[in-house]
Order: sequence, then structure tokens, then C-alpha cells
Amino acid sequence: MSLLALNDISVRFEPKGKPAVTALDDVSLSVAHDTFSVIVGPSGCGKSTLLRLVAGLEEPTSGTLTLDGKAINGPSSERGMVFQSYTLFPWLTVRENVMFGPSLKKLAKSECEAIADELISAVQLQGFEKSYPSELSGGMRQRVALARALANDPRILLMDEPFGALDSQTRGVMQELLLEIWQTKRKTVLFITHDIDEAILLGDEVHVMSARPGRIKTSLPIEIERPRGIDTLTSQAFMDYKRTILSLMHDEAIRAARA
Repeated sequence: MSLLALNDISVRFEPKGKPAVTALDDVSLSVAHDTFSVIVGPSGCGKSTLLRLVAGLEEPTSGTLTLDGKAINGPSSERGMVFQSYTLFPWLTVRENVMFGPSLKKLAKSECEAIADELISAVQLQGFEKSYPSELSGGMRQRVALARALANDPRILLMDEPFGALDSQTRGVMQELLLEIWQTKRKTVLFITHDIDEAILLGDEVHVMSARPGRIKTSLPIEIERPRGIDTLTSQAFMDYKRTILSLMHDEAIRAARA
């Protein structure tokens, strides 16, 4: 049974004084409980717009979005969001940033502290509890952002190219850490990336989007045994999936260039 369902979603922007733009057209997508779903597609195809719809930060022009059968009508703590940019509160420490969500729920301070300490340990930032974001590296800040999103115990974790600004070595470490946390917490994840290797390494299913207006062109189950690690990247199965997705992406890039 699906946790998240998007049915016939279209998004059309009509900026004043400029031509209308159809960002998404007739998108239908379902995400099952406890799965890791990844969306890839050419630049400008509407990947981030789709994720913002699920987060409740934007509204579709037409179609329906539901979580557990209930309509998505705005932001909710049931949907945790991790952005590519660093969105931590700079005036709060690591611990205070992670405690922020639980504190809004009026939980006891001791409970908020226990939640924060558990997640700080999960993202391997013990010893940095009293540090401020400006004192952390980019990878460390994204670990805090991940912990903060998980602190609300969301039904689904939404991640918009969260490792895109990191160097390749740090990105690899963050991918392994995310998989470890996902396998432990068993959260449903919807993850946006432009990196095909990342999509295959992380995903149970990879959804390939078309060039704008964005549609789901193909949904490809990734049947590579877990746990996955660095050796996965050189396996024959991985290379076969990569070849298939590269071909699909190449076709869309050509179509976009000719449009």
C-alpha cells in the first residue's frame, strides 16, 4: 500500500508580463511505506517543484496529493524536508537546532534533549552539541539538517539534492551515513538528485523524469541487494542500471535542446 500518492499533478506558472510555463504535466507517482524512492531528470524538469508540492510549500494547478489517504494542504511535521542549501538557524547550537521541532510540539525539555542527543549520535556529531553552524563544515551542517528533520519523527523524509554542494569524498560519506540511518529508522524517503550513481546507490526505485514539462518517463526498480556500499558502484548490476538511466536521460537532454 502506498504512503504517498500523486495523481494527475500539473503545475502551471503564469508570471506577470511573461509567457506561462508548465513545469509539471500529468504526473502520477506512488511511494510505498518504508521505501527509498529517488527522482532524477534533466535540469529544469520540475524535480524540486514536485518535492515542494509534497512538502506543502506550493499548490498544484490540478491533480491531488495524499499522504496516508489524507490530502496535502500545506506544510506539516509529518513531512520532514532537507534542502541543498544550509537552512540551520545560525543563532542556535547544534543541539538547539535539533531540539527546535520537538520544542514546538510542547514536549518536555528533557524529552527534547533526549531526542536531540539520540539523533546527534546517529549522525556522528558527538562532541559538537554546543557548536554553532558557522563553526561546522558543509557536510557537518547537512548532518545537523538531517537530524533536525528526523527529530519530528516524520512519516516521510523529503530531500532536495541535499549533498549537491559537497565535495565527492564528503558526499560519499554522507550517502553511507544516510543509508545507515534509513536502514535503522526505516523512514520513507523521497530523494531528488541529478547524480545517477547516487540515485542507484540509494534507491529502491528510481523515477526518471522527462524534460519540461516534467512527467514521469520511467519508474525503475533497483534490485541490488542491501546493504550497499562502495563495492556496489563497480558491480555489473550497477553498471547495467546506470547505462539504462543514462540512455533515458540522454534522450531527454536531446529533446530539451531541440525544443
